[in-house]
Amino acid sequence: MACGMFITLEGAEGVGKSTQLRLLKENLEAQGQKVLATREPGGSVGAEDLRQLLLFGKNPLSARAEILTHFAARYDHVDQVILPALKAGQIVLCDRFTDSTMAYQGYGRANGDPAILSLIETLQKQLGLQPDITFLLQAPRAVSRQRLAVRGAPTDRYEQADEAFHARLADGFAHIAKAEPQRVRVVDTSVHSAEQVNAQILKDIQTCLAHAGG
Repeated sequence: MACGMFITLEGAEGVGKSTQLRLLKENLEAQGQKVLATREPGGSVGAEDLRQLLLFGKNPLSARAEILTHFAARYDHVDQVILPALKAGQIVLCDRFTDSTMAYQGYGRANGDPAILSLIETLQKQLGLQPDITFLLQAPRAVSRQRLAVRGAPTDRYEQADEAFHARLADGFAHIAKAEPQRVRVVDTSVHSAEQVNAQILKDIQTCLAHAGG
């Protein structure tokens, strides 16, 4: 049976992940690939219920409870959706995965607290699944804020977080990219059109597929 490929798109708010996910799915399918596009938090029926709590719940959770809830959603998503698709030989495109938990909760919320980072790392290892390749999309905060303004008022608690949170978030993603340069490819989405950015990402994916024999 063919072995699939797991690709994640990461980044802060307003960097273009949703647009790139849509374009990648369209272009890869046009090349004859079988593609599953999904998202986190969410992606499975149970995980989508937890998404509502995490993003729109009226009562914020403690830091550790928030992390455990993200991973509860993730475990269900992986077991119910991602692993079956990979075993069927599909390319899985996921909008956010464990890197977002490390950046948002570990750095953005907990300010790099070693105990919190250790908790996330432990849960991540126990999950037993890592992306084959991750594209970290970046744009200057002023550009992303302008994009969010075009979309309308902030809708979830992360979009509404203050600028200090977003600065810590950017530092968290930078730390992840520096620690894993073989997996994480940094892509600036502010200097080219969405189509040009997509062509760059698609070229990297095609190289990975060629090396994997896909």
